[in-house]
Amino acid sequence: MSKTIKSGLGKTRHSLKNRLSRWLGWSGKLDDDFWDDWEEALIEVDLGVETTLELLDKVRGGLGSKKEATPVIVKERLGEELVSILESEAGALPRKSKDRGNPIVIMVVGVNGTGKTTTIAKLARKLSADGSLVILAACDTFRAAAIEQLQIWGERLGVEVISQQYGGDPAAVAFDALKAATARSCDYLIIDTAGRLHTRTTLMDELAKIVRVLRKIDPGVPDEVYLCLDATFGRNGVVQAAKFAEVLPLTGVLLTKLDGTARGGMVVSLQKELGIPVVALGVGEDASDLIEFD
Repeated sequence: MSKTIKSGLGKTRHSLKNRLSRWLGWSGKLDDDFWDDWEEALIEVDLGVETTLELLDKVRGGLGSKKEATPVIVKERLGEELVSILESEAGALPRKSKDRGNPIVIMVVGVNGTGKTTTIAKLARKLSADGSLVILAACDTFRAAAIEQLQIWGERLGVEVISQQYGGDPAAVAFDALKAATARSCDYLIIDTAGRLHTRTTLMDELAKIVRVLRKIDPGVPDEVYLCLDATFGRNGVVQAAKFAEVLPLTGVLLTKLDGTARGGMVVSLQKELGIPVVALGVGEDASDLIEFD
């Protein structure tokens, strides 16, 4: 795991360390109080009840002799299990296949206020760094200044932005953008969508419509559907992901603000409970601040 990701999880690790410090020097029996305290600590960092119980059962069952059953050993075994989960469901940003004629289509969705448009700009910069041609589709036709915000990023990055007027049909914008990206032999098309509450059925259905319209051109798209999540949402972020996954074929999560929260256990919950890997972290405001999750 990279130093950047470890740093991003710093507050979570610090929270666990403070919560469990009284046990780390413990030389007595690992009784119910010990295991209850560890269970509460993991749940507090939003690892999730189901994942927490499964992990601790596995660690507890894997301990050998009583002499081996020390808090330090428990900590090490738990760390190994957590890393194993993250590595088993590891995601990766797409890379252009040389033998493919059509653009790789990436659709980015999420609720309001997660930094979705800025994260899309970071993604565009990363994917175009090797000279690949990227086009952005401004399918947020609802939020004031959303199109202008994406266009400003496009100008900074030298990336074309396909847009229509406010109040237009987002699916129509996506359709036009895919047509344009294909005609220009573009490598990547990244689709920005309006932020929406995961509890609003009509707005969620709008996302499904975008997918249906895109598939009239290419039945195999979108290649990736990324959910942009604010890490400070903690456990609620996992709930959001589950709701979006009911409507869309989510392939990964773009996680923002991980370094600003002690609730980083949700990274494990996303992968363990939903099978949705975190593919990248947004760690700042600059266009270069997008780190692949490895």
